[in-house]
Amino acid sequence: MAKINDLLEQIKGLTVVEVSELVKLMEEEFGVSAAAPVAVAAAPAAGAAPAAGADAGAAEEKANYDVVLKGLSATASKVAVIKVVKEATGLGLTEAKELVDGAPKTIKSNVPADEAKAMVEKLKEAGADVEMK
Repeated sequence: MAKINDLLEQIKGLTVVEVSELVKLMEEEFGVSAAAPVAVAAAPAAGAAPAAGADAGAAEEKANYDVVLKGLSATASKVAVIKVVKEATGLGLTEAKELVDGAPKTIKSNVPADEAKAMVEKLKEAGADVEMK
């Protein structure tokens, strides 16, 4: 147990970008995924009737999203995108730059819909190619 606690303390000292790289390496090394499991029960079964009061043609909006930076558009100002990423994530300048340089990357996970939409709008204004998942 002491080894695990020591390892946890070392991980706490890493930057977000370093932790992201560590996760990627562990996924590759052990053939696993750190992605959150999808709640299968939340999706209606094929052919199931929509819930009472629900519009059958309308897609149900998720409560939380991941904001993913796919890259920069040809007209993007990289500096402007880095500033928006820095502001949105609370990362330092170096970490924000590394995140932008390493696109495609998830900028922020499990973000409320309104906040995610605002973040996507700011990033698009700066010239980023971004999506909500």
